[in-house]
Amino acid sequence: MIKINLVREGRAVRGGGAAPVMAPSMAAAQASAAANINNYIVIALVVLGAVGAGAWWFIMSGKLKDRQEQVVSKQAEAQKLEAIIKDVEAYQKRKDNLQKRIDLINQLKQNQKGPVRVMDRISQDLPDLVWLDRMTLGGGAVSLAGRGLNPNAIANFIDNVKNDPMFEEPEVGSVALVSGSPLVYSFDMSFHFTYAPKPEAAGTPGATTTGGATTTAGGATTTAGAVPGGRKP
Repeated sequence: MIKINLVREGRAVRGGGAAPVMAPSMAAAQASAAANINNYIVIALVVLGAVGAGAWWFIMSGKLKDRQEQVVSKQAEAQKLEAIIKDVEAYQKRKDNLQKRIDLINQLKQNQKGPVRVMDRISQDLPDLVWLDRMTLGGGAVSLAGRGLNPNAIANFIDNVKNDPMFEEPEVGSVALVSGSPLVYSFDMSFHFTYAPKPEAAGTPGATTTGGATTTAGGATTTAGAVPGGRKP
């Protein structure tokens, strides 16, 4: 005869039906765990973003500081160069002024040298028995007046000027007797001159001695007083 304990089986059945009641709580726990993981990921991303932003700001701040230092250095260098440029400009201005003075001095020397050469050649062309009362130089021309003891001596002077390589053909104004005892003749003439002498012609004038006073003004030179000749006719 088999006996069945229905009470235990009923308990067992009731106990077995209680197991599915625990499933919702496990799902909630898993969902909460997944939410926590997502929160951790978001927090980690935020932290990484903040760290990256901080690193980027630090790098850019360093670059900005370097640029600012470069700007300050360039400005200091520009100020030094500006001072040097001003010194160079001042030096160039002083050099230009000095060069102008040197050029002016050289020009004055050249202007003084030219009339002296002309007067020296005229004194060499002047023969004995002839002297000059007036001589004017200006504009490349010579104008003079003088006296002589005879017409031949005056003619010799005219020929000497004509044959001088520095002078052009003279133009004689007049030859006149101004004194009968002793005989004295006056004359005047004019001619052009050049500082680049022509080829030497025959009959080069000899050496003479000169006398008198010479003044130079405004590019013209005037000689007043008697200038005796130094060569016989």
